[in-house]
Amino acid sequence: MTEKRIIAVGHAALDYVYQIKKFPSAPTKLRATEHIASGGGMAANAAAAIAKLGGKASLWSRIGDDDAGAIIVQQLRRGGVDTKHVRAFGTTRSPTAAVIVDERGERLIVSEDDHNLPLNEDWLPIADIETAAAVFSDLTWLEGTLAAFQAARAHGIPTVLDIDLGSGMLLQKVIGLTDYAIFSAPAFRSFVHGESDEERLAHLISLGVRHAGVTRGADGYHWANKDGETGQQPAFQVKTVDGTGAGDAFHGAFTWALAAGCDETECARLASAVAAMNCRKLGARAGLPKKPELDAFLSAQPQNAEEPPTN
Repeated sequence: MTEKRIIAVGHAALDYVYQIKKFPSAPTKLRATEHIASGGGMAANAAAAIAKLGGKASLWSRIGDDDAGAIIVQQLRRGGVDTKHVRAFGTTRSPTAAVIVDERGERLIVSEDDHNLPLNEDWLPIADIETAAAVFSDLTWLEGTLAAFQAARAHGIPTVLDIDLGSGMLLQKVIGLTDYAIFSAPAFRSFVHGESDEERLAHLISLGVRHAGVTRGADGYHWANKDGETGQQPAFQVKTVDGTGAGDAFHGAFTWALAAGCDETECARLASAVAAMNCRKLGARAGLPKKPELDAFLSAQPQNAEEPPTN
């Protein structure tokens, strides 16, 4: 794997995850069958996926100077993520979420972000981007994303953007600096013009991105690139315990594979496998695989593609 660091910019949170047998038909009291406090946040989860696979990941993020923030940083460090530039602000609260998961893997998520988190990005070490392998953002912190992506574009460093419903309205502000634009299905259909997925992908390519794609859960990953190529990566079949963080794992693994020099087809295959593997355990990160575990999982699949190059 490349020795260069991947920089992830955006959201870090603490998830309180409770597993129940099934959702009630009316409000009531339930006893959880399992529960954990799990690190969350799209950029943080992507960084954790990169580190678990053996890559070097740095997270640039904002949290509160509180107990939840301390747990967020502790879990990231334990997972091998560089948190030197996760800044805790004393006047705010760290983002948190309550995640309720039934035995089929269906979820109810109630999240809370402190809107008083400072927006300024002048404390970020922008000079570090010159030597990065890639820059990733979940678009939850526009000012940080713009600063990082502008520097990446100036130095020819690839940028990867995760676009979900909560951040899609900011897309037009950063799409011109984006090389790889990867959407959730709801955000793709809400924020991209077109009558079909093919038209939407073509529209994104016309805006200048190298690669545009949409994650569609059990329906796999659909993508197109500036060279006129298109691809469909089927989803890998696993027993789903919890789908929380699957999209974040996909984005992290895609960026990791891209930094390793994989082509887009292989990036999609590896990312899809990591996302599926992460669904097998409770919480956004418990199922993230190490590289040997990913290799073993893929070797058991039909029609194996070639292993990605390593440096």
